[in-house]
Amino acid sequence: MIRSIRKHTDIATNDEGASAVEYGLLVAAIAAVIVVVVFVLGGYIQGAFSDTCDEIADNQGDGACATT
Repeated sequence: MIRSIRKHTDIATNDEGASAVEYGLLVAAIAAVIVVVVFVLGGYIQGAFSDTCDEIADNQGDGACATT
């Protein structure tokens, strides 16, 4: 009887599934960081390209940037 109880409690101490959950949480955290970085840097890079385009347009004298 005690062996049967110990056998069933051994299932509760098995932590193989916990490793998969931890890896899943790490992947989710990394994905969230990537999304945040893309949004933050995306606005910065868009502003830099816009400033560059405006500067080129001012130097050409036509005042318009190519949109293609």
